[in-house]
Amino acid sequence: MLSLNAFKTSLNLPSPLISFSPDWEGAEKVSLYVKRDDAIHPIISGNKWRKLSHSLTHPLPKTIISFGGGFSNHLHALGFICFKLGIPLTAIIRGNYSANPSPMIEDLIQWETTIEYVDRKTYQRRNEYEYLNKLQTKYPDALIIPEGGSQARALSGLQDMMDEIDLEFDVMVAPVASGATLAGIIAALDKLDKHIPKARQGILTPVRKAIGIGVLKGEGYLEELVEQFLPDSLKTESVGEIETKQNASKTLTQPAQQIWHIVHNYHWGGYAKAPSELVAFCDDFNKTMPFEIEPVYSGKAFWAVKDMLAQGKFKNGARIVILHTGGLQGAR
Repeated sequence: MLSLNAFKTSLNLPSPLISFSPDWEGAEKVSLYVKRDDAIHPIISGNKWRKLSHSLTHPLPKTIISFGGGFSNHLHALGFICFKLGIPLTAIIRGNYSANPSPMIEDLIQWETTIEYVDRKTYQRRNEYEYLNKLQTKYPDALIIPEGGSQARALSGLQDMMDEIDLEFDVMVAPVASGATLAGIIAALDKLDKHIPKARQGILTPVRKAIGIGVLKGEGYLEELVEQFLPDSLKTESVGEIETKQNASKTLTQPAQQIWHIVHNYHWGGYAKAPSELVAFCDDFNKTMPFEIEPVYSGKAFWAVKDMLAQGKFKNGARIVILHTGGLQGAR
């Protein structure tokens, strides 16, 4: 068992920010970078540590309960962390894998996680107050962490990630599933823009934008997941207006541009769907690039950037940062 401070020394932080030069149509017209959160740790990679880091502070929780599917990157990272820190973990898993455990579940068993398999109907109640209240009553000392680690404290971990980027950029691209990662990026970008002099901001256009790549079917639903963490001024349906006072007697009011949006064209049929074309793209990428991707999250995000570049979706000269959220174990 490790102390929290000793455990943190095993993490590669800040994670690397590298220049990225693929032989893709349109890539020569922009500057591409990758924020390699996959390199934080071989097991606790990517946004999973970011979303959990501010829940793991002194004093450490006496026990933790969380939720996920049979291949959950979140549960996998949390299970390893709890094992190393000596925190009992109960994983509530959708579906019964007792007869045929996934590689992720086999790891959890090795890490002494208590596993509770539930049916889909029960799992659908994971965010309901009554269900969570019963869990808290049964385990009064437990910290209950939502599916995917998506909670308000997760945004602080994403702020840490953004603070590590010492680069003037225009666009940040990240995959979207449970919403907290993109919400944290949006909140951090909004904070950054507010600290830039108005003369640099211009009247209407945000200095930086965030583009989420939906990795599952969920137009509208994914936006709702993100917006639950955001103030009204940053929600897609509440763009608002920017007033620019020209003098004491005259005010010009024009609609503001949105700081973020989600692209829904690259889910490849749904969550964890990996058609042969996407798998081939990931395989070729992994043979030719200095880091690896997988088809559930990062593969869809990098494919999306490749396709958007070919379509001229980014302005010439744009500086684009792609967040690699890790999760390579999910490819198993």
